[in-house]
Amino acid sequence: MGQTDVQAVDGQIGTVDVRFTAGEAYEFAVRGHRMRVDQPADAGGADEAPTPTELFVASLATCVAFYAGRYLTRHGLDRNGLGVSVTYRMAADRPARVADIRLCLRLPEGFPEARKQALLAVASHCTVHNTLAAPPTVTVDTY
Repeated sequence: MGQTDVQAVDGQIGTVDVRFTAGEAYEFAVRGHRMRVDQPADAGGADEAPTPTELFVASLATCVAFYAGRYLTRHGLDRNGLGVSVTYRMAADRPARVADIRLCLRLPEGFPEARKQALLAVASHCTVHNTLAAPPTVTVDTY
């Protein structure tokens, strides 16, 4: 996929390369990892991979899980049982977009109630959530 991938941390530049594969499917590469996106059959795809919107929501959920997991480790608590469930709703009007996202943390058994608010504060300030709160400039161009 051509370009050298750089982990996007602390002002560094990251890259993702996307290529058409077939039908409504695309493959993308980031740091040597390859994944696909597709569309459901009712949208003309083969439904062989998540949609870009599903990956967007999953990105937020996994980022929240990562931050929650780091909190647990930092405080000597077990991560076993940690999870995040997400529901999201698409906007009914235009432009097409996700209108609402609700994330629910599943806490490990025995998680101390006294630490719940601190965990929620940490988890709700993950990188993806921070990006949604202060959106980046997005430019679409050709080359």
